[in-house]
Amino acid sequence: MVCSMRPAADFDRITPYLSVWHGYDSAVKAELYSTCLLTSAGAYAVDPIPLQRERLDELIGSVTGIIVTNGNHHRASARFAEQFASPTIAHPDSFSDKQPSRFREVVDGEAICDGLQVIGLQGAVPGEIALHYAPDGGTFIIGDALINFEPYGFTFLPAKYCSNRKQMRRSLRKLLDYEAERMLFAHGTPIVSDASERLRSLLDGNL
Repeated sequence: MVCSMRPAADFDRITPYLSVWHGYDSAVKAELYSTCLLTSAGAYAVDPIPLQRERLDELIGSVTGIIVTNGNHHRASARFAEQFASPTIAHPDSFSDKQPSRFREVVDGEAICDGLQVIGLQGAVPGEIALHYAPDGGTFIIGDALINFEPYGFTFLPAKYCSNRKQMRRSLRKLLDYEAERMLFAHGTPIVSDASERLRSLLDGNL
């Protein structure tokens, strides 16, 4: 599917190595967020949507890989892969029909690079993965399983979008094995402090 969104006008830098940009997609009637993560192995674009060329040039010079967190988040990944001549990285179920020409499969427990871990999340949507980046207190990057926007706030993906909501909640508890100060989303405003504590409270029913 070709992404027809208007390019986002700017990006927000969360830390020196972590930035987000977002825009409204009228096709799905939702605000979509994308992440740029700078690692020792290079830069990764996670669930990218279009970004104005001058802002993209300012944000990132080259891309080591494009990470797609589930089968609903192809977005502008093909455009980024072509522009930067970079592989697309995803769980195989995210591209069950036709895989990109340069495709790297990842599964639960696999490391994309030093410090960047894949966590498989069953029960959300096909191919759902979360990412954990260990340095600087830890960062989660979430696909669809968790959201953080009004009127819902920080919560689980609504049941109507889940393949098995109970299974999704169980698999989300795997995130508690990791420490994270920050949490970024494909749908919603980043949490920039105490992310692990907030996640534990959500999973334990204290929110």
